[in-house]
Amino acid sequence: MTGPSKRLEEARKAFEHGDKQASARAHAHKAISQASEEHGGAESQYLGEMVYGGLDGIITTFAVVSGVAGAQLGTPVILILGLANLFADGFSMATGAYLSTKSEQEYYRKEWEREAWEVQHFPDGERSELIEVYLKRGYTEDEAHQLVQIQSREPKRWVKAMMLDELGMMEDESNPFTNGLVTFISFILAGAVPLIVYLLGLAFPISSEVAFPISIALSALALFGLGASKVLVTKLNPIRSGLEMLIVGGLAAGVAYIVGALLKGIGG
Repeated sequence: MTGPSKRLEEARKAFEHGDKQASARAHAHKAISQASEEHGGAESQYLGEMVYGGLDGIITTFAVVSGVAGAQLGTPVILILGLANLFADGFSMATGAYLSTKSEQEYYRKEWEREAWEVQHFPDGERSELIEVYLKRGYTEDEAHQLVQIQSREPKRWVKAMMLDELGMMEDESNPFTNGLVTFISFILAGAVPLIVYLLGLAFPISSEVAFPISIALSALALFGLGASKVLVTKLNPIRSGLEMLIVGGLAAGVAYIVGALLKGIGG
């Protein structure tokens, strides 16, 4: 996932504030040219994986901690189940991110090869398909033919137009392994937050009655912070995003706590 360029950020802010002058600056030729170099930089390419991986990590681990706390099974069980869940789910999420990215890229390449073969062997049919796509978008017959004539002058550009305009597919240039690694690291780091106080309890005497409220407070802060950081991807209100994730995480933990409390002592 790629992040927006600085120019696009400025354009969005200009729109939000109704600033026509700022919008004009963002649409200047020089700004647009510079933006082509900024878009998709390494600093923003994996931002989505970091944010959403972290949110998944903290919500699932917080729910495990809450469930065990509700069942009053003690710190050792919280650490065992919490850490087992943290690393197992983190690995599962990372594998899923890797395989998902890899599969999408393989599918894209396969469709590219098919479109390239069809462009080479059935150019008239491919032109007709692209003309039909443009007609459905509201272009006139003459406009659609002109667009296709321009696109079909260069084979690679033609195939790219078929991929984007006919199939609605854009190439994902991210590295599958890096996607998985970023997801795993963010999952582990954020997911460890609810367990911090219990890990400290191995070295310092902290009662479970004190540890759980501290875990709740740390998890709430982390949930709000990660939720607010979603604005780097979604561009929504940070306070609203933070509160939404706090509520979702709180509900998940609440359900887990209730289930744990109801099943307390089920084993004897």
